[in-house]
Amino acid sequence: MVCRVYLVRHGETIWNAESRYQGHTDVPLSDRGREQARRLSRRLAGQRYHAVYASSLVRAAETAEIIAAPHGLEVVRLPALKEINFGAWEGLTRDEIIRFFGPLYDAWWQRPLTTRLPDGESYADVVERSWGALREIVRRHAGQQVLVVSHGGVIRALVGRILGMDLNQFWRLRQDNGALNILDFFDENRGVLVLFNDCSHLEDCRTPAPAWVR
Repeated sequence: MVCRVYLVRHGETIWNAESRYQGHTDVPLSDRGREQARRLSRRLAGQRYHAVYASSLVRAAETAEIIAAPHGLEVVRLPALKEINFGAWEGLTRDEIIRFFGPLYDAWWQRPLTTRLPDGESYADVVERSWGALREIVRRHAGQQVLVVSHGGVIRALVGRILGMDLNQFWRLRQDNGALNILDFFDENRGVLVLFNDCSHLEDCRTPAPAWVR
């Protein structure tokens, strides 16, 4: 039986607008981010969800709570769905990271799966923990629909894993704030990408390009 996962990127934060690396820093939604979540909530109000999951970071959890409100469901917070831990890079812009960590930034750009960030993690760490969390959700909800709210890096990891991508190239997958993705799972290991980075519920998709591709 198919498990359909509505996979959402959280709404915008001030650091998103400023192109600052957030990672595990708990930055709340901006007013624009809350409006993005409300628009998606209205779009999805007619769906039936059996459960709602979110990263334990406030920007994802608040987005999930806004979307889940019409359904009367509590949000289950999962730390495994948190964004990549950028460690010492958090709060910095791309230009600042290049200034202070130039050679390491170049290495991460080429090999994010195996390059561990100072006081942070590698992209392989993100892939392992987020894929494990999603597989558990799918096992738990065979034949049901669920909503999952997470982060750009995590969503790229999950979609790229389903598509069999070289995830050293994960940045090639655009993911805007407030975007909707849909995944169908026939079992915990076999997923199909149904919809990707859909922002049709928003007035625009003015999210800046990810800092690492600017």
